[in-house]
Formats: sequence, structure tokens, C-alpha cells
Amino acid sequence: MTEERITEHRDENGQTHTTHTIVTDGEPRRGGGSTILLILLAVVAIIVAIYFFSNMSNAEVAKDNAIGDAASQVGDAANQAGDAIEGAADRVAPSE
Repeated sequence: MTEERITEHRDENGQTHTTHTIVTDGEPRRGGGSTILLILLAVVAIIVAIYFFSNMSNAEVAKDNAIGDAASQVGDAANQAGDAIEGAADRVAPSE
């Protein structure tokens, strides 16, 4: 409990002096559970952020793997085309 005391007194010259005193019984103030709720909300927000960032990282890896596979397929197709051209050239002008 908090109590405010205001004391006024006058000196011989007629001037008024006011003193404010605040007295508490030393009980700590409580938030009523709102602090715990805010901490819990912050922890949940951090967990959700970590989950989304980890999924974004996995998507990047999958995209990089897909690009690498496509490049490999293009290289294989180029090798097959080169082999086909060599075979056609050998049929047109066989080497001795």
C-alpha cells in the first residue's frame, strides 16, 4: 500500500512551506501475469521466425540443386549431340 502525506507549516514571517512524503510498505508491484504473457509471446515469435528462416534455407538448397541438375542435363545433351555429329560425319566420309 502507498500513502502520500502532504504537510504544510508556516514560519514566523508567514511563509508557507509544503512537504510531500510518500510512504510505501515495501511490497513489490505485480504485473498480474502480463509479464509472463509477454515473455511467452516473445518466445513463440522467436520459434516461428526460426522455423520460417530454416524453411527458406531449405528452399534455397533445393533451388540450387535443381539448377545444378539442369546444367548437368544440358551437358549430357551436348555430349550426345557431339557423338551424333561424329557418327554422321563417319558415315558420310569414313576414315581409313
